[in-house]
Amino acid sequence: MSSPSIADNTVVTLHYQLTLDDGSIADSSFEGDPLAYLHGHGNLVPGLERKLLGKKPGDKFEVNVPPAEGYGEYDPSADQTLPRSAFPPDVDIEEGMGFHTEDDQGNPIPLFVKEVKAATKEVVITTNHPLSGQRLNFRIEVLSVRSATKDELKHGHVHGPGGHHH
Repeated sequence: MSSPSIADNTVVTLHYQLTLDDGSIADSSFEGDPLAYLHGHGNLVPGLERKLLGKKPGDKFEVNVPPAEGYGEYDPSADQTLPRSAFPPDVDIEEGMGFHTEDDQGNPIPLFVKEVKAATKEVVITTNHPLSGQRLNFRIEVLSVRSATKDELKHGHVHGPGGHHH
């Protein structure tokens, strides 16, 4: 029996390496555990998920995802400068760290520290993802594809090895 190809509502296990245009490696699973995700449920950036459609176990390929299909274009209006005193004094605030706040309806909003200005004791935060505005270059190796279980479809994510545990 042959494995199914990647389609909506399949559980995909793969290895990936993400590099940026400057050649730096932003993330990789090849040295550790593979990524398992539920296809078609927004668990990957849209451009990568679209390019994975129809792939099968054993497929190895490269994908370039433009900013609009990755983490979006960088929006300078999403940057805000706050005094360092707006953050807890016992927390080391560092460039690149992320945290969440909430909007008026209690929905989570991810925030990232863009810059720490020691001289002025200010912190620049942004709702832009750290990789927004950048092309994402993926090297992919598809390891397995299977149909999702009813519970996985209900919860919108993978259960078991490589997935979420309740």
